[in-house]
Amino acid sequence: MQTIAELERRISAALQRIGDGIESLAAPQPAPPPAAPPAEPPKDEAAALADSAAIARLQSELEAERRQTDVLRAQLSAARSSQPAPPAPVISDAEAAARIEKMTKQLDVQGLELHRMRKTVVQLRENLRGMRRAQTANLADPDQINRAMAAELEAMRVTRLSEVAELDEIMAELDPLIGGVREDA
Repeated sequence: MQTIAELERRISAALQRIGDGIESLAAPQPAPPPAAPPAEPPKDEAAALADSAAIARLQSELEAERRQTDVLRAQLSAARSSQPAPPAPVISDAEAAARIEKMTKQLDVQGLELHRMRKTVVQLRENLRGMRRAQTANLADPDQINRAMAAELEAMRVTRLSEVAELDEIMAELDPLIGGVREDA
């Protein structure tokens, strides 16, 4: 009950001060006299020395913290500006040799497919020249047409084989990645 009475008294006093402040604003007043600095209560010398020593210690700690903050900010900005590249994956000699062997085989297959395609292109050109000659002479040569069709079929087979070889290469590269994902899952 005492706290309620105390709170009521404080609220009444605050309301009174607010009312007085409003009335004083409504009425013109002369300029107030300059305020004197508040007088400090007298202290003994030992307390004053202890306070000044504490203030000096706190100021030095504050300055040390500011220096530490500046150092950390500089390190952070340096780290942000020069992000190191991720380290290159380290593979063993056996893994490197296996990858080189695999890539060599892939290159051999590609070379073989390229050779077949060139051979087929040469055959197609020869058959096309022959068919043009027969066309200009108005001669229909069934053997020439059969050779052209056979060359065309061979070109389609070679194209298919080269596509299969390319897909095999892609699958060979994807298998380790897919295996890694399966292990993670």
